[in-house]
Order: sequence, then C-alpha cells, then structure tokens
Amino acid sequence: MEKNVNETIMRNVALLSHLTEQEVGMMPQTDAPLPSVEQVKKIISLVKSIIFPDYFNKRLSDETIRSYYVGVHVQELLHLLTKQIAHGLQFCENQEGIRTLQQTYEEAGRLALQAIDTLPEIKRLLYTDVQAVFDNDPAVSNYGEVIFCYPVVNTMIHYRFAHKLHELNVPVIPRIITELAHSKTGIDIHPGAKIGEYFAIDHGTGVVIGETSVIGNHVTLYQGVTLGAKNFKYDAQGNILNVPRHPIIEDYVTIYSNASILGRITIGHHSVIGGNIWVINNVPPHSRIQQSKAVPASFDGGLGI
Repeated sequence: MEKNVNETIMRNVALLSHLTEQEVGMMPQTDAPLPSVEQVKKIISLVKSIIFPDYFNKRLSDETIRSYYVGVHVQELLHLLTKQIAHGLQFCENQEGIRTLQQTYEEAGRLALQAIDTLPEIKRLLYTDVQAVFDNDPAVSNYGEVIFCYPVVNTMIHYRFAHKLHELNVPVIPRIITELAHSKTGIDIHPGAKIGEYFAIDHGTGVVIGETSVIGNHVTLYQGVTLGAKNFKYDAQGNILNVPRHPIIEDYVTIYSNASILGRITIGHHSVIGGNIWVINNVPPHSRIQQSKAVPASFDGGLGI
C-alpha cells in the first residue's frame, strides 16, 4: 500500500511540475517575483487606516499623535506599494520592453508617490459616499454604522484607490484590489469605471459596473444592478476591441434592484429606473422607467402558462 501511495504521488508530481506548452505561453516573460495578493490586502488595510483613522485604529483625539500614526501608515504604504507596483511592472513587461531592476523600482517609486498624492482627494470622495448612504437609507442610525457595516464603503475604498492606480497606468494591481472587494462583498466594479461623488449602493450583492461605465454625482444603485455591455466590436483579426461599451449614468439617477442597463447608452439626469428592467436605449432626463402592470390570467384544468 505504501509503495502504491509513493508511486502515485511521484507520478503526479512529475506530471504537475512539467511545464506544458500552454502553461509556458501564459506565464510572464520574466523570472521576477509576481505581485502578492496578501501584500495587496495589507496595502488596502493601510489605506483604510489612513482614510478612516478613528474607525480602523485606536481612536486618538490628540491631533499631534493622530498625525504621527497617519504618517507611519503613509510611510509603510509607500514602501509596500512601491514593491508591489514594481512586481506588477515586471509581471506585465515583454521581452522588448524589459527594464533593469533599478529602472523598474525607480518607476514604481514614482508611481507610488503619485498614488500617495491622491489620498486627500480619495478621502474627500469617500466621505461623500458615506454621506450619500446615510441620506438614502432610513435604517441608518449614525455615520459610524455606515463606515463599519455597509459593504459599499468597503467596496468604494478598494475601488477609489484602485481607480487612481488605474489612471496612473499601474498594471494588474488595480484589478487585484477591486477583485478583493468583489470576493468579499459581491459588488464587482472594474477599476477603469468612472464614478462621481455622493455614490451609494444599497445592499449591494450582485452589482456589476463595467470598465467603461461613467457614473455622475448623487447616483444610487440597488442590489443586482448591472451596468454592462450589450455587444462587442472586433478588429480585422477577430480580437475584441476595448472601446466604450458600457452605460453613461448622469447625475441624480436611481436604479432599483436587478435592473440591467446595457450598451453605450445614456440614462438622463434625475431619472428613476425600476427593478427588473432591461434597458438598451437612451433614457431622457427626468424619466421614470418601470415594468408594465401584471396582467391577471386564469387557468382551467390545472394547466400552467
């Protein structure tokens, strides 16, 4: 029996450790370390502590002490972010564009410093999101409840930081960040999407916001909303083109649960989209789109529809 166990293990280890042609084709072209999901989690934890220091750290009323702890976290964030951006750059570079290790870390350090410079604006935007949730949900008793408990806040911390990295053309790391939020909350926001201030998602599970979506200010979504693509465009070789293909949602729009807004269409400002609606055409401002009323029907002989 022991011989069979060893033979089985050795046979499968040999098969699994052999690099297949398909595996080689999918691997990065450098031997550099890959980005670390665990380190990216630490990066987001630091961002939380910096943006909401009184909620995700011990509460500090003395501004000087508070400043010290925020400073420590910013320094640590810069260090971790530089390293992970460097790994991301190495992960995505091709043989023609390989930098030296020094060049990679210099570029990563420059990008990480630019990301640090966006934190005050990210903080401002996130507090508008908290306000939007508070204003839209009568079940909320105080702001702390929103920050601690609502999945949209956790998601938007990930998204807003990832979006800034995406704007800086940082590879791979923004997707890791938003997918961490997706796996935890069920809210899937691509870091390339553009979302204005005072953004609220109630409940949140199943919300999907595609890469080229544009969302204005004071927009509220409910669970299950999809801002997706209706179809794709291809080049002459049959490859999918990355062109605008997701909706534009203007200011003061509310979209109720399980609505699907598809294609590069515009939902005009101050509109309300009802639940379980499939929208594939432009909607003018101040519109109210809802399902038709149910039509009552009777059945004879126990027959179904």
